Amino acid sequence: MYTKRNYNFWMTFNWSRQPFFIAVIYALPITALAHFSHWDISLPWQPISVLGISVAFYLGFKNNSSYDRTWEARKIWGGIVNSSRTFGAAVTSFIQGEDKAEVQNIRRRLIYRHIAWLTAMRYQLRLSRDWEHKEDRVKGLYSPIICEEYFNNMDQEVMNLIDEEEFERYKTKTNIATQIIASQARELQHLHELGYFDSFRHMEFHRLISTFYDDQGRSERIKNFPFPRQYASVALWNTMVFAALLPWGLLNVFAGMENSWRIWLTVPFNALITWVFFLMEKIGDYSENPFEGSYNDVPITSISRAIEIDLREILGETEVPKSIAAVDGFLM
Repeated sequence: MYTKRNYNFWMTFNWSRQPFFIAVIYALPITALAHFSHWDISLPWQPISVLGISVAFYLGFKNNSSYDRTWEARKIWGGIVNSSRTFGAAVTSFIQGEDKAEVQNIRRRLIYRHIAWLTAMRYQLRLSRDWEHKEDRVKGLYSPIICEEYFNNMDQEVMNLIDEEEFERYKTKTNIATQIIASQARELQHLHELGYFDSFRHMEFHRLISTFYDDQGRSERIKNFPFPRQYASVALWNTMVFAALLPWGLLNVFAGMENSWRIWLTVPFNALITWVFFLMEKIGDYSENPFEGSYNDVPITSISRAIEIDLREILGETEVPKSIAAVDGFLM
């Protein structure tokens, strides 16, 4: 996620410059032919402007729908923050016993397993999908595109949170995060049977487990179900049709002016209008996938670290990891 107040103009232009230069190259020979041959090859501007309005409305629909996916993802992870803090408070207050050292070990094991769940889930959400912009993933941060890299990167973090034997059991499963929560539920049931907390508190733990599954499932729905391809594709093709007709219509506007040299204004105005439309299309395109590991993502790594810090401090630990700071305006 980009955290500075604004992308500056040149960052924005550099990201989306290709349509601008293609539009210049496309409009130049058309304008030159009209200027030097004195042929009237222009098209009426009115129908092209109507097409432009319809394309703009469609792009607005696409951008709103794409933004909804990003904002929903952020709300899901905001809910995970709140539920995780509640879980940490419940673990440290509900679980009681005569052996204080054993009780503290149980609390630590449960909270560390929860942090392992967060870690596994965010790694799973960063795995590439065919419809995502894999070529634009932030280099050096999000690289797990095959199972070997996925496990090697996740091992480094998860092995500090749960036993190696437990983690090896998860590696044979399709969805590691799901299995971690299932293990959490089984241990809570076992602790209830041993008398560490009563039935009422066990039901509260079960409610939190259900909440975590709900949040994981909603995150996976956004990750695994792309923005419908028919809407994404039609927005692109409509924009391309409009851009293809645009210089012919601009000739109709500028060729009729008193000074003949003004016909050359077709080139820069065609490039500018084309760039604006394709910029809107690209913004919607890159907002569809809030977990793909690009610069406009929901910063789930930073959110997970903030949760980890809170939970470790709830446990009473003083040596906790530092929060993740933005690097060059980017928060991962």
